[in-house]
Amino acid sequence: MERYSLWSLARNALTHHQNWQRAWRSPPLKAEYDVIIIGAGGHGLATAHYLARNHGITNVAVLERGWLGGGNIARNTVTIRSNYLRDESIPFYVKSVSLFDDLTRELNFNLMYSKRSMIDIVQSSPKMRDLRRRMLNMHNHGSTYESLSVEEVRQRIPSLTGGGPDSRLPIVGGMLHPDAATCRHDAVAWGFARSADDQGVEMHQNTAVTALLRGPDGRICGVETTRGTVRAPKVAVVVSGHTTTLTETVGLRLPVKTINLTAFVSEPVKPLIDVIVNCPDIGVYIIQSDRGELIIGGANDLGLSFRRDIKQSVFEDAVVAMLELFPAFKRLKLMRQWGGTLDIAHDASPIVSRTPIGGLYVSAGWWGGFKAVPAGGYTLAHLIAKDEPHPLIEPFSLERFRHLDFVLESGTTTAR
Repeated sequence: MERYSLWSLARNALTHHQNWQRAWRSPPLKAEYDVIIIGAGGHGLATAHYLARNHGITNVAVLERGWLGGGNIARNTVTIRSNYLRDESIPFYVKSVSLFDDLTRELNFNLMYSKRSMIDIVQSSPKMRDLRRRMLNMHNHGSTYESLSVEEVRQRIPSLTGGGPDSRLPIVGGMLHPDAATCRHDAVAWGFARSADDQGVEMHQNTAVTALLRGPDGRICGVETTRGTVRAPKVAVVVSGHTTTLTETVGLRLPVKTINLTAFVSEPVKPLIDVIVNCPDIGVYIIQSDRGELIIGGANDLGLSFRRDIKQSVFEDAVVAMLELFPAFKRLKLMRQWGGTLDIAHDASPIVSRTPIGGLYVSAGWWGGFKAVPAGGYTLAHLIAKDEPHPLIEPFSLERFRHLDFVLESGTTTAR
């Protein structure tokens, strides 16, 4: 793998950047592998990287029905954080944030990582009590959360001119999460793909998996794709909102539901917000990108759906909520809007687990899964390699639904 550096940039500038090494190969699809990972998104590619790097397993195929990094990894709002509530959740996301901190160096790829912190704008006493409770438990696990007065909130976010004493929901304070960051989402996919390829893993784009296959002994034995049958004794399903469409081909039903989550982006404007802003009481969040665009999102669509476009009522709710706190933004023009499909477990916590079918693993139920990409791949790779869960994901197995050991996590996002 060619190492990216100031020297390599200068050297390639002399040839008008025509001689860069390809970031990853396009090898022929083999008939058999040791491991098949379905889905070349963030979690799938991170799993491939850590399988090779940490466990020496390189005879791996990552199968993607579209193009690499073209799924939900390209449709998220780039927030990285660890401000969760439950004892099971916080250590996992603390680990993920710590992996993100060093990921640019580890992958030798510019991820445009920015540690800019996050502010929760609080507009009700019950929400303030909830977040203070979260703060105390986060401190037990090494995460950071600090309370802010109304004056401190407005000082840190000068464009926050709404939410005054006469508003429908006046601001009563805020919470600061200094560990929060942003990172270019597609660069994360490209960096993991490049590293995995360098270690021998194969990526196969435009290779849709249509069914999982079981052998005579009931164990998984491979997959059926649009390019033929591919065999493997271990298969990991890492396909976000379409998990159930694959697992049901072998009769496995999972406790997840698929919903639509949308976001939209404004025209570029001068720097206005240098932190991640979240407003949990009214259900909207805002980030300003390095190009000046405001990335805006809100609550999910209440109906179950595989749709990827935006629903007008959800869009209107997010805009109304935003204008309550940032009335000057009514002059903004929107450039684009999009949606993605998420499969959500009944307790709003992820599922990283073996299944009752031998050799079949799932990584699903990620509500805002971008922040969990490194730790999700790190722990799933451990599970595949050793066939036993990493301590960080042991609480997130399918067994918790059998025994009602739910991890009821209120620290997800603006779910209604």
